Amino acid sequence: MTEQTTDEFTTPYELLGDQGIKRLASEFYDVMDSLPEAAHIRAMHASDLGNVKRMLAAYLTQWMGGPPVYLAVKGTVCLTDPHKPFAIGPKERDMWLKCMDLALERTGASEQVRTMLKEPFRHVAETVRNSEDGIPKARDPNIIAVG
Repeated sequence: MTEQTTDEFTTPYELLGDQGIKRLASEFYDVMDSLPEAAHIRAMHASDLGNVKRMLAAYLTQWMGGPPVYLAVKGTVCLTDPHKPFAIGPKERDMWLKCMDLALERTGASEQVRTMLKEPFRHVAETVRNSEDGIPKARDPNIIAVG
């Protein structure tokens, strides 16, 4: 990835650039698609990963300090709603983080970028966790509207 360095605070978006973030999003799903141990989180996605790669790139662009392209498309930056249908426990969270770490490595992200993003990515992954054990919570069949 083309990265710039500066003594002043620099956003991940400035370090990775638009194309670097697009490559990261694409590589993230390529890693998920290829790791046998990630099959359970890969199964949460459509067979064609094209749209989700674009959406992740848009989200990461905005989240990393770039223009609000995700908000322009989705109208919100809420990540919990799209993940509600899936049981996401510690195992799923940790596998997501492993896929992202490998994607950062494979795209050549510097140690500076990887360190800068480690805890924020962990926070994002923890935020979408909705289960203690990855097992869907039982829902009351008598409740029509949830949420």
